[in-house]
Amino acid sequence: MAALALVLVFLFAPFLMLGVSSQSTGTALSSLTDSYLLGVIGFTLFQALLSTLLSLLFGVPLALALHRSRLPGRALVLRLFLLPQALPTLVGALGLVTVFGRNGALADAFVFLGLPRPSIYGLTGILVAHVFFNMPLVARVALGGLQAVPAESWKLAGQLALSPLAVFRLLEAPALRAVLPGAAALVFMLCFTSFTLVLVLGGGPAATTLQVAIYQSLRYDFAPDRALALTLAQITLVSLFLLPTLLARSPAASSAFSLGAPQRRFDPRSPWRAGFDALVLAIGLLFLLSPFAAIIHSGLPADLGKLVSDPMVQRAALTSFGIAVAATALGLALSLALVLSSGLSGLPRLVIRLVPALGLVVPPILVGAGWFLALRLTGDVARLAPAVAVLANAMAILPFSTRILAPEAEAAARRGGRLAASLGLSGWARLRHVELASLGRPLALSASFGLALALGDLGAVALFGNQDFVTLPTLLLQRMGSYRSTDAEGIALLLGALCLLLILAAELLAARGLRERAPE
Repeated sequence: MAALALVLVFLFAPFLMLGVSSQSTGTALSSLTDSYLLGVIGFTLFQALLSTLLSLLFGVPLALALHRSRLPGRALVLRLFLLPQALPTLVGALGLVTVFGRNGALADAFVFLGLPRPSIYGLTGILVAHVFFNMPLVARVALGGLQAVPAESWKLAGQLALSPLAVFRLLEAPALRAVLPGAAALVFMLCFTSFTLVLVLGGGPAATTLQVAIYQSLRYDFAPDRALALTLAQITLVSLFLLPTLLARSPAASSAFSLGAPQRRFDPRSPWRAGFDALVLAIGLLFLLSPFAAIIHSGLPADLGKLVSDPMVQRAALTSFGIAVAATALGLALSLALVLSSGLSGLPRLVIRLVPALGLVVPPILVGAGWFLALRLTGDVARLAPAVAVLANAMAILPFSTRILAPEAEAAARRGGRLAASLGLSGWARLRHVELASLGRPLALSASFGLALALGDLGAVALFGNQDFVTLPTLLLQRMGSYRSTDAEGIALLLGALCLLLILAAELLAARGLRERAPE
């Protein structure tokens, strides 16, 4: 219960501070009728909806093509789909600008064809960036749904020589319907609460989302009433989309008969469909890999040795590592406490199930806004800012780590709970011999994801940035803003490579855990 109280206090106390700092709650709410703020809310909804539709439009064909493909290398392609999730959003934005910006490779191709140079900034850039980060997520979720279809169903489809349309209608479409609503809700929420991508690629007031407007209200205008109104509007709108997905039951497992045989497709091959699938895979991989190639190509010419020895870079790296390690440790401790409390029933169980998702409903920039105002009252913002950054990142890690730890903790309780109770094990003894004995690999997996997430975070420290509190993402943003593009590209390469290694380590741990649990 202490973990539950800490999460609730840290996430919701800032709204009290925003309310105290504003003129009145009525003034804050009435500001929502301002035409500019209504426009911000409308654009936030519009870009999130359009980004979600585009991610589904491109992600689902990519999953179908990968599932139908019989070529070797499918496992490698799935690993490549992890790359956008491993890349800090600021580094990804820099890679996208390098490829799709006015001086990028795509712009040069446009000029060669006699067309005007395209602009990456504004709504176009936001959509491209959101599709880049979320299309692989949709593809992985959709592929998971297709792989859940029993092998016997595919064998029967081959025996009946079903047409591609019949295979899609009877097997592929039902599998996709089971998983795509949840994936769409998650992508919509991620695009709705996007901060760094919109801050970098928005390009002006016409392309401003709620998170960026809150940041501007506090960082530049110091208008707590407007920030409070926008914060309440965001939480309300995100909750309307997120809560139904959390309260809904997971899709039922397929009721078709299965002996658990490895899945293999037996439906007839179609030359035109194989060609289409190959084209989809080629375009998808080109779109995903080109920003990474651009980051490597532009980052290698930078004097990486000089950057590594730069005192400012070293201090920013130490700050980033300190925040990431502390936030990951705290996030895992809170996650473990909440997961091990899931044995409760009724309303307490429901509350504990919903609390971790608050890290998604209340993003770090909103939490930082309230605590920024609270620390201003103490007059000691700079000294306490790192602690707020640690706590905010821990809350952001909470939703992901609980999703990883919860199934393993429940399985451990089923396996050893009765034996532990018969032996009288409780407290630390039970935790050590029952739960922790089975959670070593999930904890390592959660730690890898948490470290990568915290290292690349910009939102939690965006309001506190100063000469004494600089992380690698904020230093990268500063170098980009001061037109020191070579340094920015080198820092982006170093930060992206580090986060990529952490995510790949997490994927290898997950794959190894699945192999160890597989039946002989």
